[in-house]
Amino acid sequence: MKIFSWNVNGIRAVIRKEALLPFIEKYQPDILCLQETKANKDQVEVDLPDYEEYWHSAEKKGYSGTAIFTKIPPIEVFYGLPEDIIKKYKLTDDYGDTTKEGRVLVLEFENFFVSTVYTPNAKEDLSRIPMRQQWDPAYLEYMKRLNEEKPVIFCGDFNVAHTENDLARPKQNVGKKGFTDEEREGVDNMLKAGFIDTFRLFEKGNGHYTWWSHWGGARERNVGWRIDYVMTSEALTSLIKNARIHVDVMGSDHCPVSVDIRLD
Repeated sequence: MKIFSWNVNGIRAVIRKEALLPFIEKYQPDILCLQETKANKDQVEVDLPDYEEYWHSAEKKGYSGTAIFTKIPPIEVFYGLPEDIIKKYKLTDDYGDTTKEGRVLVLEFENFFVSTVYTPNAKEDLSRIPMRQQWDPAYLEYMKRLNEEKPVIFCGDFNVAHTENDLARPKQNVGKKGFTDEEREGVDNMLKAGFIDTFRLFEKGNGHYTWWSHWGGARERNVGWRIDYVMTSEALTSLIKNARIHVDVMGSDHCPVSVDIRLD
């Protein structure tokens, strides 16, 4: 089973660039998790007869949002964080209410859950770090809860490079947006909870990135950041055939990431 994740940075833009359908035709994902769709379903004309589409769009038009396209019908669909977790954490700040921005979508299948997530950005001045210190544990609590029922695969744009190997210029970016101790701790806690960064099962070291700035030919020079992840429950580790970053796929400032899981 091939599960892909891609921050499309506006699904309508990716479609206009004629990048989405060729990508799907080439890679044939069984489940495609999208982030930053920036659209409602009724604003998008895409012909995908092999897929069921599930959208969780932001209340604010043209902002944030997630979606999952799946060839396998889910048992159930869950939109957003559970109410008790929302009440437990402070997930609203001066920028807005993150629980109304379509940032989390979960599909339940027979043997596992799949979640797509678009984590809030810390902002250049780090003014949203307090939000991240609420958001990260809230989302992790949700994934841990699902994992108690059956294994979980959660993927998306985490808006953080976890280690120095996850960005091209770590020394220049220590303490800056996407590479603060507070943000990196969010991924630390996922690993401590027993979840697996699937890409690191197969590739060590640096040079493997999923996002590049538009400035200065960053993508061509591979001056990037690995901020898009596919995480799984430890119970699935032996079933993971590969985990990849698809740098050849254009259309967004992010490229897709994927995991191939053997279903016995």
